[in-house]
Amino acid sequence: MIVVMSATATAQDIAVVQNKIKEQDLEAFVSNGQGRVVIGVVGLNLERLTSLSSLEGVAQVIRVSSPYKLTSIEHHHERTRVLIGGETGANAVPVGLNDDLVVIAGPCGIESPEMLLDTARWVQHQGARALRGGAFKPRTSPYAFQGFGLAALEMLAQTREETGLPVISEITDPAHVEIFDSHLDVLQIGSRNMHNFVLLKAVGQSRRPVLLKRGFGATIEEWLMAAEYVLSSGNSNVILCERGIRTFETATRNTLDLSAVPLLRSKTHLPIVVDPSHGTGQRDLVGPMALAGAAVGADGLLIEVHPDPPTALSDGDQSLNFPEFGTFMDELRRMHLLRDRPVSQPSNATSGNGIAPIDELREQIDDSDQNLLSLIQARAQLALQVQRQKGYNGHGHDVNRERQLLERAAADGSGPLSPQEMETVFGAIMRSSRAAQRREAQDVVIGRHE
Repeated sequence: MIVVMSATATAQDIAVVQNKIKEQDLEAFVSNGQGRVVIGVVGLNLERLTSLSSLEGVAQVIRVSSPYKLTSIEHHHERTRVLIGGETGANAVPVGLNDDLVVIAGPCGIESPEMLLDTARWVQHQGARALRGGAFKPRTSPYAFQGFGLAALEMLAQTREETGLPVISEITDPAHVEIFDSHLDVLQIGSRNMHNFVLLKAVGQSRRPVLLKRGFGATIEEWLMAAEYVLSSGNSNVILCERGIRTFETATRNTLDLSAVPLLRSKTHLPIVVDPSHGTGQRDLVGPMALAGAAVGADGLLIEVHPDPPTALSDGDQSLNFPEFGTFMDELRRMHLLRDRPVSQPSNATSGNGIAPIDELREQIDDSDQNLLSLIQARAQLALQVQRQKGYNGHGHDVNRERQLLERAAADGSGPLSPQEMETVFGAIMRSSRAAQRREAQDVVIGRHE
C-alpha cells in the first residue's frame, strides 16, 4: 500500500499517518519526493488501513499490485540516487537519477597490494569512479582461487586511502557485515547469494549501499523481491546489477540480458548497472556489450581489469588489460556516454622545466590539426591527378609504393607513436585516397555507358 500525502501536508499530518500504521503492527517507510511525501506500508492484512484516506493531509491511498512494494516505482515515483564513498557526501559518487554514467573497474580477485594499487591508479586515470576487487571468491570448484579474505579487505581500505576511490567487494557471510562496513564503501551480493535471505537481511542492517547482482537463474520479479529483503530490513541504498543469466547457449559464459535494463526502469526506482565481464566471459565481447548496456539506459558499468590477464588467478579470460581498458573508456567518450569530470587546470604560467602553458600547447595542437587536414586533402587531390593521368581502365594506386610507405611508417620510431600506430594512421589515409579514386572512376566509367 502507498499513502500519497498532499503537497500541503504538515509534519504533524505525516506523523499521525505513521502512528496509525504502526498501531496496526505494520511498517511505514517514508520517501521524500519532489514537492510531496510518499509513505510505503508493508505487512499483512493491509485492509485494516482503509480509514487512512480520511486523515488530514492524505491525498491518495494506492494498493500496490506487485509483490515487491518498496522497490516498486509505485512506491517511489522518482528514480533513486545512491551515493557511494565520501563519509560526508561531499566527495561521494552518485549512481542513478540520470547522473553521469559511472564506471566501476578493477580485478576479479585481489592478488597483492601492489597489483591492486597499480590497477586502481590506472582505472582512475582513465576515468573510473570506483574500484572493485574480490576479497572472498565463491567458486564452483573448491580447488579454485577463493581470494585472500580479510587480508584483501585491508588492501582495499589502504588503496582507498592512497587513491580516494570508493571500494566495492563481495560479502558472503552475514557475520562479516560489521567488518565490511568498516573497510568498504559498497557491499556486493553475488549471483550465487541472491537467494541467501539471511545474508540479504544482514546487509539490510548495514550503513553502506548494497550492489545486488542478479541470480544466474533468477527472474526479474525474483531479483526485485531479493532487493525487497534489503530495503525492508532498513537499507534503502540498493543498486541492481545485471550480470547475465544461464541459458542453453554455451558460446558465452552467460547470456547478458540487456532487455532487463529498460524493463527495470519501468518497474523500479533503483539504479541499475551492467556487468559485461561476467555476462560474456570473453574479453573481446566486454567492450561492445558494455557500450550496449550504457546505450539502453544503465546507470553504471562494472568492468574487470587486470595488469596481465593471462596470469590472473581468477577470470583472466574476461578481464581487460590496461591498454584495452583505456581504449574502451575512449570509446565511451566518443559515443558521448561518458564525460570527463571537471578538474582544476594548472596555472598558465610556464613551468620550471620550460614547458609552455597548456593553453599555448592546445593552440599549437589546433594549428597542427588544421595543417594536417589540409595536407590530407592535398594528398588525396594528388592521388586523383595520378588516376586521371593513368586513365580509368586501371587502378590509380600503386601497390608497391603503398607497401613501401607503410614499411617506412612502421620503421619510424622517432616519436611517441608506436610503429603499429603509425602504420594504422597511414593505412587509413591511403584507404581514403583510394576510395576517392574509385568514386571518380565510377562516375566516369558508368557515365560512358549511359
